[in-house]
Amino acid sequence: MKYLKQFLIILAVSFAGELMRFLIPLPVGASVYGILLMFLCLELHIIRLEDIRETGQFLIEIMPVMFIPAGVGLMSSWGIIRSAWVAYVVTTFFSTFAVFAVSGLVTQAVGKRTKGGKDDG
Repeated sequence: MKYLKQFLIILAVSFAGELMRFLIPLPVGASVYGILLMFLCLELHIIRLEDIRETGQFLIEIMPVMFIPAGVGLMSSWGIIRSAWVAYVVTTFFSTFAVFAVSGLVTQAVGKRTKGGKDDG
């Protein structure tokens, strides 16, 4: 019963994200709204971490399984993708390294800020 309650809390926040996507005319996905809502609920102690911890960990552990439908969708769309596959690969390559770079710089900046300007490396 505990896991069902935890899953329903996560599902309710996800549903609220869907509603926000419907009501707010911004080009933002419902999952982004949902994760922001979950973050705010956790930070403001509306939802306690203990109320969703086990189910959240389970969902994170099975996350790779959730990519299977996307992979199958790509394979079934090969006829459409075939003409532009080089562009897709190049875009994926550069965007991945852009995310790496930005994530690293942000992590270093936050690390320096939280250590009071001290740098370990």
